[in-house]
Amino acid sequence: MNTLAQPPSPTPATLADPLVVRNVVKTFQNGQVRALDGVSLAVRRGTFVAVMGASGSGKSTLLHLMAGLAQADSGEVVVSGTDLTTLPDKALTLFRRRSIGLVFQSFNLIPTLSAEENVLLPLMLDGRDGPAARAKARELLEYLKLTSRLHHRPDALSGGEQQRVAIARALVTGPDVILADEPTGNLDSANSRGVCELLRDLAISGGKTIAMVTHEPSVAAYAREVAVLRDGKLLARFDNPDTPDTAFVAARYQAAVAE
Repeated sequence: MNTLAQPPSPTPATLADPLVVRNVVKTFQNGQVRALDGVSLAVRRGTFVAVMGASGSGKSTLLHLMAGLAQADSGEVVVSGTDLTTLPDKALTLFRRRSIGLVFQSFNLIPTLSAEENVLLPLMLDGRDGPAARAKARELLEYLKLTSRLHHRPDALSGGEQQRVAIARALVTGPDVILADEPTGNLDSANSRGVCELLRDLAISGGKTIAMVTHEPSVAAYAREVAVLRDGKLLARFDNPDTPDTAFVAARYQAAVAE
């Protein structure tokens, strides 16, 4: 039995929340591998949730379904009131570009574009690259302390700077939901902490709804809540203390996977 001291359990979320997954099943290899087995997870507005699990737990598959990068075999994935499982390919692509901010471990910046142009890219693809769009991109880069790097290409930026450009790109369309896939995986400890603090602030002060997958307790500690996956099932979900506490998260995670 888990005897660890813990904050209260998270308040149950509802279909009105910006990010809702209901009874999702996803299989591979003609149904032989069950990557997700009836997972339900909802994230309230302005909440930062970390999804933890070992390799093969299903956490990346879950993120891909939330992003509309893969389709569930059954169940619902609802983002800002839209069920992604009902959208045809073109509509899904447009919805993802306009309504979901994606942040990847590998940054996924275009090497021939400057920092400013990389941030502008989602708006440019929508035909919105005028003065207002450029002002928005520069405002975000200023907020992320990258004003002096506007015209630098990715190969002239540090890893931390590249990830902040990627986060600015994820924010430029004003999405309610941000999805992050191991966003600190290619960063050193100092830059990892900076990215974690930024995501935390975007949820608390910016009202963004954020789901991040990670296997690192030190990263998950910055989230408001942690959801634990194993073998495609949601094992546990718990609140974090207000001050990031790696030991607390590690202990709660180990207790969940040991049950």
